Amino acid sequence: MKKFFEGSICGFLNGFFGSGGGVLAVPILEREGCSAREAHASSVALIFVLSLVTALFYGFSGNLDFGAAWKYIPWGAGGALAGAFFLKKIKARWLHKLFGAVIVAAALRTLFT
Repeated sequence: MKKFFEGSICGFLNGFFGSGGGVLAVPILEREGCSAREAHASSVALIFVLSLVTALFYGFSGNLDFGAAWKYIPWGAGGALAGAFFLKKIKARWLHKLFGAVIVAAALRTLFT
């Protein structure tokens, strides 16, 4: 039941906000015994599936502008490769601090814009 609840919340956040499921998935996966690197990498796999489901839903309901998204996809893929490369290089302690800082910065930006 716990996995059902946590998975549903991750999916809801991803579908509702367009992101956010991974932010919740990382601490859940760490609590399950994954290392920091494994949790971040595994959350990407989870978010990939959740994002695909969400994109299909938005596409079939007429709310997806794939042309607009495509302008960012190649650059995002390059950034994803760079991020995956640097994930192997950074210490877990700094990964947690950086992850937290990005979340706080995003929250502050959202609250004040």
